[in-house]
Amino acid sequence: MSTPIDTRELPQVITDYLAAHQARDLDPAIAGYTEDAVVVDEGNTYRGKRAIRDWLARSASEYTYTIELVAAQRVDDEHYVAVHHLEGDFPGGVVDLRFQFTLRDGLIAELVIEP
Repeated sequence: MSTPIDTRELPQVITDYLAAHQARDLDPAIAGYTEDAVVVDEGNTYRGKRAIRDWLARSASEYTYTIELVAAQRVDDEHYVAVHHLEGDFPGGVVDLRFQFTLRDGLIAELVIEP
C-alpha cells in the first residue's frame, strides 16, 4: 500500500536524479544508480550503469517534451513512486508516467517507468 506524500518528501537521490534527468545532464543522472541497477522503460530492460547511460542519452534526444512532477507516493523506505506529466512531440503527445524507484544503500537499484 502506498501513501501519497509531498513531492518534496522524496529521498534526495531521487530528486537529484529527476532534476538531472529533466535537464538531460547524464553524469549526475547516472551517479544516483547502483553499479548493477536495472531500468525498465517501454518494455525494454537496461542493466548496469553503461546501458542505463546509453538509454538516457537516446531517450533525451528522441523527442522534445516538457515534464512536470505532479505527485509522489511512498510505498516503504526503499520504494517510491514519482508521477510525471509529459507533453511533447511523442506519439499521443500527452502522458502521465509513473517512475517507480527501488532504493538500495541510498542509491537507485531499479527504476520502472510505465503509464
